[in-house]
Amino acid sequence: MEFKDYYQVLGVERTASEAEIKKAFRRLARKHHPDISKAPDAQARMQEINEAHEVLRDQERRAAYDRVGQGAQRGQDFNPPPGWDSGFEFSGNPADFGDAAGHSAFFEALFGAARRGARARPGHGPQQAHASRGQDHHAKIVVPLEDSFHGATRQFTLHSPEMDASGNVALHERTLQVAIPKGIRAGQLIRLAGQGSPGFGPGPRGDLYLEVEFAAHARWRVDGRDLYHTLRVAPWEAALGAAVPVPTPEGTVEMSVPAGSQTGRKLRLRGRGMPGGTPGDLYVVLEVVLPPAGDDRARAAYRQMAHDLAFDPRATTGVDA
Repeated sequence: MEFKDYYQVLGVERTASEAEIKKAFRRLARKHHPDISKAPDAQARMQEINEAHEVLRDQERRAAYDRVGQGAQRGQDFNPPPGWDSGFEFSGNPADFGDAAGHSAFFEALFGAARRGARARPGHGPQQAHASRGQDHHAKIVVPLEDSFHGATRQFTLHSPEMDASGNVALHERTLQVAIPKGIRAGQLIRLAGQGSPGFGPGPRGDLYLEVEFAAHARWRVDGRDLYHTLRVAPWEAALGAAVPVPTPEGTVEMSVPAGSQTGRKLRLRGRGMPGGTPGDLYVVLEVVLPPAGDDRARAAYRQMAHDLAFDPRATTGVDA
């Protein structure tokens, strides 16, 4: 995916003020709008200008863009690192995030998840909320997978941009204690009532919605409520069958590896996945690992095996050549 330098698109410095960004957008819009410009790429150019303005005019998006794009150059291959937006607080309702139409893949990679997260929340949009109610906020948090196994209380620092008296934008931090419920899944939302924007007059504050993401785990990969674990086995365990220990969230269990197993074979431990009303399963994926031929004895054993078994791994089996 190509990195987009929104400052370069509008022709402004990274330190540009809100007024300078607005002025640059209006100047470019008058030049490149398809109703005015006869250039064959006018429509595409205007979409790029609109997208840059949409990001840089918004304090929250601009601060997030500045953080993830530090050091990146326009046109270079770019993918946002996992969890780059963790702890970054956004405000607003789903309408503030537009839709995917007219946006580049770059924009969607950065801000599409925020729009989808906003739409997943219980509605407090214009048709459901009183004008005096404060806006909801939302942010992503990254938690250890073990928190879903047992539940936990963790402390998170959230960042949101605020404009000071001089008109400069700075990141404001606040720290919250958050209860992580047992059995929560990736993508689910934790609602903190009254932690959004203040209301107008006597109106109540909005809420804060935290979208949960799991940190990468050394043992397990998560898919919904199921877990996947790669289990390394010796050739004789795979060929002859064996009882081997397997780590699960509730402790180590013994699992039977059927004789004749190969790398990639998937075995299921029912109910050993993520907790819940209906627990997920744990899928164990076998990986046959060869002992190293690091000394004379090991090399002799391999030569003897090659002689005794006369095995050709490239031979066609079951199908005529």
